[in-house]
This record gives sequence, C-alpha cells and structure tokens, in this order.
Amino acid sequence: MHMLYNSENFAVMQHMGDGHPHGGFEIVDKTSRREIYLAGLLAEHFQAGVERLIGDEVDEMHIDDFLSAYTTLAHHPVVLH
Repeated sequence: MHMLYNSENFAVMQHMGDGHPHGGFEIVDKTSRREIYLAGLLAEHFQAGVERLIGDEVDEMHIDDFLSAYTTLAHHPVVLH
C-alpha cells in the first residue's frame, strides 16, 4: 500500500496487485469518516483523472473537489482496529 495523497479532508492509498493489473485505490473522506475502494475499470478511470489533475498543476482545493465526486459513493464507515 502506498499513500498517494493526504490532506485535511482526504487520504488516498494505492493497493498494488489485488487481482487487477493496476491494483486499486482506497479513498478516505476524513470529514464524513467514510471510505470507498476502487478497482477494475473504476480504478482506471480514477487514475486517468488523477493524471489529468497532475498535468494541470492544481491546488489542494481542486484535488479535494475531484475526490469528493468519488466519496459520494462511499458507504463504508472507517473503522480502526
């Protein structure tokens, strides 16, 4: 697992392998305390969007806005063990 992004509102980790060529991405919405795991085509779509953002050299607010579009799908509460 690799931490890709960490702000006051979001954290994004990349999981390698997981049965998919690109692995998957876990997005944690720290404000709502929810998370979502993206794999397969959705993970590929997410990665392409991130690469476009990086190319545009956007600020943290734009990245957080981008991530919030994915976390609206998040239904799993964050549970610490």
